[in-house]
Amino acid sequence: MEIDERPVQPAAPEPESKLILTDEAQYYLQKAGQWAYFLGIVGFVGTAFITIMALFAGTLFSTMASMNPMMAGAAGMGGVVTFFYLLIAVFSFFFALYNYQFGDRIKKAIAYQNTQELTLALGKLKSFFKLWGISTIVIISLYILMFIGIIIAGIGAASMMGR
Repeated sequence: MEIDERPVQPAAPEPESKLILTDEAQYYLQKAGQWAYFLGIVGFVGTAFITIMALFAGTLFSTMASMNPMMAGAAGMGGVVTFFYLLIAVFSFFFALYNYQFGDRIKKAIAYQNTQELTLALGKLKSFFKLWGISTIVIISLYILMFIGIIIAGIGAASMMGR
């Protein structure tokens, strides 16, 4: 008769098939949804202001160039500034949209105890954080490129001074 010397593994508990949200968890989700809804609306208003600023940036730079001959090159900068303001407005709009959609859906999910609405709300929250993560990666990458550019410019300037 052979003896099995392997250690006996305790049986793993069966995973539950459902996630249950306690009243406290639902309260926290509801409050998070209210704040997200509010921040979404404020984000839409902010996006509108940024867009208005973008549309007037070209006019502002043209006016400055016509009033001061020393700023003649500023007229061409209006289009560049307008482009960057519109780019910021687009990003701001999507941040506000995902916040608003999460807030709206989570309030409905909690009020009606609707699992499908909760899933959609959490999907919008995931999209918000995904956009936040991608934006962070892009900004860090731009910082690194600017830092490298500054170092290269500094080396170039130092080599020009040594001549």
